[in-house]
Amino acid sequence: MLREVAAVRYIAPLRSGGSVPGVVEADDLGTYVVKFTGSAQGRKALVAEVIVGELARALGLRFPELVLVHFDPEIADGEPHQEVRDLHSASAGINLGMDFLPGAKDFTPEVAETFRVDPLEAGRIVWLDALTVNVDRTVHSSNLMVWPTFGTAPPHLWLIDHGAALVFHHRWDATEPEKAYDFRHHALGHYAPDVRAADAELAPRVTERLLREITAEVPDAWLADEPGFATPDELRDAYAGYLHARVRASAAWLPTDFPTREELAAEEALRAAKSQRGRPKWLQQVPDLHGKPAAEQDWSVHLG
Repeated sequence: MLREVAAVRYIAPLRSGGSVPGVVEADDLGTYVVKFTGSAQGRKALVAEVIVGELARALGLRFPELVLVHFDPEIADGEPHQEVRDLHSASAGINLGMDFLPGAKDFTPEVAETFRVDPLEAGRIVWLDALTVNVDRTVHSSNLMVWPTFGTAPPHLWLIDHGAALVFHHRWDATEPEKAYDFRHHALGHYAPDVRAADAELAPRVTERLLREITAEVPDAWLADEPGFATPDELRDAYAGYLHARVRASAAWLPTDFPTREELAAEEALRAAKSQRGRPKWLQQVPDLHGKPAAEQDWSVHLG
């Protein structure tokens, strides 16, 4: 089960995402990025974080430890922004924390130009995303970190942010375990991900027993009051059953068509050219920022 800790010091909000998580220190002397139950994404985002993150860890992928964080809004009463204070007030109690990776860097397209990723490792990550329907790991928003970025230890890819995964739980009446999704623009697509080898290696390990153990880690409160399900355990069974059925149907959804770097660049150039059409000449000199990746984020700055 996930460990429970209590937040004892609020450090800063992270404004790189819409949920505005916060960095806190806890009573176990650890530092965590906390996603709050009161965020606009709702508790289903936290459910997805737990299920996909713990599945990644069970399969040997690098994902920071998750903990349940008891949060008292009073420890952040010095936060100057009213919208963030409102978020904290709506999140008293249990929230989700992820181990903070000091100095970690976003895996941006610029970083990807020089960072080597083994095709099998890329294939494992793509396979996990396809299984859990995580369409939010693209070339423009990788939700991957490179860490460590200092010292002599070699840097590795770390997975973060799976709140947008498990899209099926937003419409349980329209679930299709064999459905394929478009992963052509996956952040690791140009590394020739060996998804077939990943499927052969990982699919047998995603058993119904493993899925039931993982779904058991989601707090009851985050599973309560779901229409169509009488109890949290009934909803846990639905998650485990759906993902297990999807594993068995991997031949139908396994993504194998990935554009090369050159094809991606050509698509981006075409998109940029289309965005210029019909604009006044004076506006054609203004860069089109839509769809561009955010500036590289250095998490260490949030430690002050």
